[in-house]
Amino acid sequence: MSGTLFIVATPIGNLSDITYRAVKVLGDVDLIACEDTRHTRKLLQHFGIATKTISYHDHNEQERSDQLLEILREGKNIAVVSDAGTPAISDPGFRLVRAAIEAGVAVVPVPGPSALITALVAAGVPTDEFFFAGFLSAKSHARQVKLLELASVPATLIFYEAPHRLAATLQDALAILGERKAVVARELTKLHEEIRRGRLSELAEHYSQENPRGEIVLIIDRNVLADSGHDESVQYSVEQLVANFEAEGVDHRAALKKAARELGLSRAEAYRRLQVERGRS
Repeated sequence: MSGTLFIVATPIGNLSDITYRAVKVLGDVDLIACEDTRHTRKLLQHFGIATKTISYHDHNEQERSDQLLEILREGKNIAVVSDAGTPAISDPGFRLVRAAIEAGVAVVPVPGPSALITALVAAGVPTDEFFFAGFLSAKSHARQVKLLELASVPATLIFYEAPHRLAATLQDALAILGERKAVVARELTKLHEEIRRGRLSELAEHYSQENPRGEIVLIIDRNVLADSGHDESVQYSVEQLVANFEAEGVDHRAALKKAARELGLSRAEAYRRLQVERGRS
């Protein structure tokens, strides 16, 4: 019988974030495929794991996938890890998973840390719907074209970004997407963790004068803000959103539910705000 392919999430910074299950699986499998064996070896040594490792990264993914698949067919178990977080999310892993599935090999996910989810839950923007776009292009024109494609996506946008490109990306996002709330989450779970929230224009100005370091997650709200001279509450008014939906033919109950989802609120909280807003008018 074929072995099992385990997709194991590892810490994005703080080693204490690893799960008990991940430690057990990494210790029990026959081989660990790593994005960087030197990096993963530090993690394994920290938890006293002596399992043999093999490199599996962008440059050898196709060739190594074939080799690993043969090992799985021999009945051995393999765990795949990336340098940090969940494999196959903007990291190697997808090709091997697909090949294993096509070959009838069992694929078992071992969930754990993910930078995009870690950043999202602390961002303070709507979390009910989000679109993860990975890394934007390093080239300005291609980056702008991609942002233009995403401009109408009715969901919170999430990107990974390199520190030296962050300021340019924020400027492009402001120009293409319009003024929106945004969050830059840097070095999550590490000693110098920083979560900076503000308008795109404010963040673009800040990072044009500061050179950030480390791993970065950029989150951009789905809602376009009013001009800087206007009160943001007008854009985010529950009453206005409900009225807009009702004008489109949606009944009041459904309109309130849609408004709550748009603002990332519970229905009860949206109803409470609606009563307060109507009391002011």
